[in-house]
Amino acid sequence: MATKAGKVKKIPERLCVGCQEKRPKKELIRIVKSPEGEFSVDLTGKKSGRGAYICPKQECFEKARKGHRLERSFECAIDASVYDALAAELEKGLAENGKGAKA
Repeated sequence: MATKAGKVKKIPERLCVGCQEKRPKKELIRIVKSPEGEFSVDLTGKKSGRGAYICPKQECFEKARKGHRLERSFECAIDASVYDALAAELEKGLAENGKGAKA
């Protein structure tokens, strides 16, 4: 029989849509499409809606943008103005939380 002391806690991993690397969920930033169709950056990971994860690096966001990877994840077209707003929100959130490094 397995005891509680012998169990290893599983760390949830998610795939970054930019660099396509699996990383622990807490290291990534979630981009959310709400049920109303609005996109936003979710630094808490608790907003409702469909989410895609990205590394806290500007280069990963640029790769996701250039390769239309967010559009593929959310299965809809994303306007350039939405990408610009997400980039600004991502930069602002990273500056406030100090979560990531600029590339």
